[in-house]
Amino acid sequence: MLKTATHNTLDETLYVRDKLFIDGEWVSPSDGSLEVSIDPATGQPWAKVAFGGPQDIDKAVAAAKAALNGPWGQMTAMERGVLLRRLADIYQENAGRLAGLESRDSGRAIRESRVDVGFHHQWYRWYASVAETLHGRTIPLDSSVHAFTTQIPVGVVGAITPWNVPLMAAAWKLAPALAAGCTIVLKPAEQTSVTSLELAQLFQDAGFPPGVVNVVPGRGEVAGAALVAHADVSKISFTGEGQTAKTILGAGRDNMKRFSFELGGKAPHIIFADADLEPAMNAATNSAWTLCGQSCALGSRVLVERSIYDEVVEKFVERAARVRVGIPSDPAVHMGPQAHAAQLAKTLSYIDIGLEEGARLVSGGTRLTDGVLADGYFVAPTVFADVSPNMRIAREEIFGPVVALIPFDNEEEAIAIANDSDYGLAAGLWTSDISRAHRVSSRLEAGIVWVNTYRFLRWSTPYGGVKSSGWGRENGLEAIQQYLETKTTVFGTTGQFPDAYKIEEV
Repeated sequence: MLKTATHNTLDETLYVRDKLFIDGEWVSPSDGSLEVSIDPATGQPWAKVAFGGPQDIDKAVAAAKAALNGPWGQMTAMERGVLLRRLADIYQENAGRLAGLESRDSGRAIRESRVDVGFHHQWYRWYASVAETLHGRTIPLDSSVHAFTTQIPVGVVGAITPWNVPLMAAAWKLAPALAAGCTIVLKPAEQTSVTSLELAQLFQDAGFPPGVVNVVPGRGEVAGAALVAHADVSKISFTGEGQTAKTILGAGRDNMKRFSFELGGKAPHIIFADADLEPAMNAATNSAWTLCGQSCALGSRVLVERSIYDEVVEKFVERAARVRVGIPSDPAVHMGPQAHAAQLAKTLSYIDIGLEEGARLVSGGTRLTDGVLADGYFVAPTVFADVSPNMRIAREEIFGPVVALIPFDNEEEAIAIANDSDYGLAAGLWTSDISRAHRVSSRLEAGIVWVNTYRFLRWSTPYGGVKSSGWGRENGLEAIQQYLETKTTVFGTTGQFPDAYKIEEV
């Protein structure tokens, strides 16, 4: 199944995954193709991946539905937990290899990928335990009836993952969905599909019944659209951008699908003058440039109290100069390239917009093309100072290594600037005043607020947004509820039911 092939114009081998994973088997696309994946560090092909079409989605959904009504649907929660733990063990054994593949496919620095992917097995392990604790409740009424609830799987789930963190997003969706008893058709982003097919292999190795997890890469407007519109898909879990989510809503509304969306953000990262500045700067600079700036939770708007503003600007410039940008497979590299050519163009366009709007460029702002970086999609860590809240670089999600520094004068102004956004995914603040920490965090319009830390994410901490940042939550106990329906059952206990139409003698 896994093989290499020599590219006609390059003196190198290509990593090839030429089959889809449907109903427990590796199959050639029925109406799809074999597509090239570009290494963003070189701008050259590095892999070939099978892409599916509508017929392949039909087969995958049919397999998922059959599994739901077959062996998987008959399993107890404990039996599902056993399989999830087995998968977690296999995942942990393969984490290093998966991290290397994801780094190559997405351009993320290997030092980050190893840490990130090294944690993923914990999601599957934790939700295995959650599966075993699911229960309903009895409802006290009177002696004539006995009423109780049970929690049942929502059905076949279409999981659509983004290009920046394909394996992490898959873990966040698949672990709770499988714990709930659902079956899955996973459609990864077309730009970074390699590791999702590797994940399918792990599910096969763990012994999951055929059809429980199906993986069909493909283009969003083809395979993704077919998955969203399919009548036998009960729920779509999507991570991506807002306009696509609106299209998904329109396509899925006819058969009343369930939806959960994680749609991005423009997170405010607030630094008060009384903060411990060293850890605050560590967090603010890391959250500006980790993942090459391509994460919806990054603090891309840094709000700084005016009395320390100049100092913070200087520290950002100094630290930007220390970021090692390069080939992501080098363990010494901090930041790799943008994940694909379109994202490179978008990031560079926003740098131009920032300059046109009058923001002060104090660091970066250029594409890096020296030496081995010449053909890759590299952008220097970029810092804009003196940004006003109404500028586009302060309001729109860039998804690149571009940070906007915004001064404020007092607590009320900081809160107002932070909340003046269409987004509401995440926020952060740094202060040594515990009362201020409670006051401000309670008023920030965000699904998750970090106080004196940033971007701490775990399997047990709910994550998701308000406003245009999405619907629902991933992670935590809240996530599994996204994949369950509540069924109420009422038993009559008397053996009697009155005849409403009995003719009474007068």
